[in-house]
Amino acid sequence: MRFPTNLSVDHMEVCPFCKSPLMASGEPYSNVKAASLPQFKSARRVDLLLDNLRSTLNVGSIFRTADGAGVNHIYCCGTTPTPDHPKIIKTGLGAEGFVSWSYHRNGLDVVSQLKEGTLLYSLEAAEQSIDLFTEVKQIESDQSVLLILGNEISGVDPVLLQQSNLTLSLPMLGSKNSLNVAVAAGIAIYALRFYNSQNS
Repeated sequence: MRFPTNLSVDHMEVCPFCKSPLMASGEPYSNVKAASLPQFKSARRVDLLLDNLRSTLNVGSIFRTADGAGVNHIYCCGTTPTPDHPKIIKTGLGAEGFVSWSYHRNGLDVVSQLKEGTLLYSLEAAEQSIDLFTEVKQIESDQSVLLILGNEISGVDPVLLQQSNLTLSLPMLGSKNSLNVAVAAGIAIYALRFYNSQNS
């Protein structure tokens, strides 16, 4: 069995399974930081609105993805936990310190302020949903987008759905009809940020 000794502790002296003594072998390896790709510096602006999410793990994961994709701002609304929560610090791995965010009691207030000049997209599996990958081809690369994500159980607030320009969903080809909100957010964020009509 081969594995890095620096998994969750600085040093390991025994095997985590059989407790036998460990012996170092081979060259050390670590997670290599990927180089920034200059062609994506002018990618489409995307903001997020997290409305009444309940899981600190999901919010922390979304912050980490948002940092990696270069999301401009995250609006934490309603019951959504903010980066002040210690569990978000754990799952965000520090990314929450690099992404601009703000807290708002009512997500509808944020939507009302951003309506002018911003495309409002809700990510939700609904009857009126349009396939994300079909729609994203139609968005101009300089058009700003606010992506709205809702509660893990009840979904996006119906009033926010009504205020949205479109409701988008991901194609689901298996037995389940939805993904974890943090996973779905990651797919949608990267598609909206970097895919444009030139890629089609």
